[in-house]
Formats: sequence, C-alpha cells, structure tokens
Amino acid sequence: MCGRFTLVSPFAAVAERFRASAPGELRPRYNIAPGQDILCIVADRARRIEPMRWGLIPSWAKDPAIGNRLINARAETLAEKPSFRRAFARRRCLVAADGFYEWRPAGKRKVPVYIFLKSRNPFGFAGLYETWRAPDRREVRTCTIVTTGANDLVRPIHDRMPVIVAEGDEDRWLDPDEGSLERLRAILAPYPAEEMDAYDVTTAVNNPSHDAPDCLLPAPR
Repeated sequence: MCGRFTLVSPFAAVAERFRASAPGELRPRYNIAPGQDILCIVADRARRIEPMRWGLIPSWAKDPAIGNRLINARAETLAEKPSFRRAFARRRCLVAADGFYEWRPAGKRKVPVYIFLKSRNPFGFAGLYETWRAPDRREVRTCTIVTTGANDLVRPIHDRMPVIVAEGDEDRWLDPDEGSLERLRAILAPYPAEEMDAYDVTTAVNNPSHDAPDCLLPAPR
C-alpha cells in the first residue's frame, strides 16, 4: 500500500519535471498523509498541476467518508471495481512525489523506512481522480494512488508498493483517449528495484500530523 509520502523537491524542479503549469508556490512536505491535499498532474489540452484531496470519493457516492477507505487502488482490479473503473477509463493522473514510507516488521514493532529513487528526482505515482459534488453543490476533487506487487527492494518491507510511472509512459497514462486496457495495465508494473534505495528513519514520521524535516532523519544505529 501507500499511506505516507514526501514532496520536498523545489517547486521549479517539480514543474519542470512534469512539464506542467501550476498556480501558487510549493512548500516542502515531509509527511503527506491521507485526507490532505496532494499535487496531481492531469492532462486535457495541456498538462497542469492541481491540488486534490487524497482519498477518492466516487461521483456517485452519498457519503464522502468513503474516501477514507479509498486512498489506494489495487492495479489488478481497477477495471472491475465500481469505485475505480470509471476513473481508470477516463480520469487518470500522476501524483507528484519524491519518496514514500513503509513500515518494516521488526519483532513486536514496526520500523519506518523511507524509499526513494537513487537519482533523488521527483516522480509520479499512478493515480485516479474524481469530482464529487457536495450537498451544497461545491465540487470536491479527490484522488487515489494505484498500488502493485512489491519489487525486490520493497518486498522485505511490504508486499505491495505504489506504482511509479516511468517517465516514458506518462503521456500514455495521462491521455484520456487511451482506451487499451492492455497498454494501460503494462504501465502498472513494479518500478525497477535497481533504480531505488531505502533507509530506516526515526519514529517522528509515525505521527501523521507531524510534517517536518526530522521525518527524513536516519534512525539511530
């Protein structure tokens, strides 16, 4: 799964990496948690970055609390699950990130681990998004992060990982007119382990309301 991640790269680097325009500025985020706004890249006529709430609320939902359970979507069942199949068909996005956390079992406790690309560059998780209309007619944009089986680096930590879309596949993933399930599913593979790295971090990250640089400090040996 993916329940916490980071986006600490400079705003200019994120905009350049995704070839996307974005309003406002970007502050470093060291511990992004479900229910918070995250930056998503969408494409219609051109790429753009927009904030969306993490936790997908399907357009047909009566209760927005369903979003609390839909922070992740399994790649294997996107085309079948009622909560995701419409978004998978037409509303795919990238979620801007530069690392994520998983918790490794260690006896009776769990050790937080930070996982990132060796290049330290920002990247895009595969995401799906929806627009939900609240009872007051206000539109709420929400999204979910797609997960797949873990690669060799992540597997000792967790059996699943977020899909990191290869840069060469991003245009296809974002294209709302791409309708080939075979071509889309080919994107949803584990990212190459040899291009990634990880290290144990302190328990500061365990508190989802704590968003500060010490989340990335290596755990004491």
